[in-house]
Amino acid sequence: MSKLEIKNLSFSYDGSNKVIDDISFSVPKGSFVSVLGHNGSGKSTLAKLIVGLLEKNSGTIYFNGEEVTKDNIQNFQNKVSLIFQNPDNQFIGSTVEDDIAFGLENRCFPHEKMQEEIERFAESVGMLDYLKKEPIALSGGQKQRVALAGALILRPEILILDEATSMLDPKGKSTVRKWLKRIHRENKELTIFSITHDIDEALLSDKVLILSKGKLIKEGKPQDVLRDEEALLAVKLDMPFVYKLEKELAGIGINSNADNVDQLVEDIWASK
Repeated sequence: MSKLEIKNLSFSYDGSNKVIDDISFSVPKGSFVSVLGHNGSGKSTLAKLIVGLLEKNSGTIYFNGEEVTKDNIQNFQNKVSLIFQNPDNQFIGSTVEDDIAFGLENRCFPHEKMQEEIERFAESVGMLDYLKKEPIALSGGQKQRVALAGALILRPEILILDEATSMLDPKGKSTVRKWLKRIHRENKELTIFSITHDIDEALLSDKVLILSKGKLIKEGKPQDVLRDEEALLAVKLDMPFVYKLEKELAGIGINSNADNVDQLVEDIWASK
């Protein structure tokens, strides 16, 4: 059974122009799904609809086979953590430690057990040594790792990232990708739903959805979807570097089916 299922979802801000237009898809439990699309495609609106920050015009959202309604939306939201685009807008506490603890305090978590939890989840994203630091002293990537710790400490069943790496420099993006990959590997029950325009981040996922003008135009495994250069160009997205290089190598007789540069290099050496 799917963890999250969307059926015929539609939404308009002005009542006439659909930002989300009759979208249907399912997200299996424990999977990592990336949603790609150009600016204005409806990606962030979709995330807000799923988590209940916006009210859909039509369609149905199911969680564990049960329809999410106004009567049970709060129970659903307690099982979902959302990380936003701008790391500076997410800090509430005066230190890293305070910020990670914020969600637990809201849920009246026992104080005598809180420090152990804070340290455990700070360590899980490589931020244990920064607990006493002020947010202003952190890089963008470090801030998003703190946001990850604050989200994961609530033990959500679904983690939604809304363009969580879009405001980071290349080093910050690479670091956050690395921790997302590790979190996905170590949390088999956690469903990750990432709204992104970062093609390299999408390579980490189990499934890719491509939106254009509010419609779902393509979905499938990243190895299939992200090799479809024609479909990507149609929505102003680029192929991942590894697949571009793979295509160029095929033109000189070196065949590969690699999903990362290291594997591609191995295939090049094997062809010699």
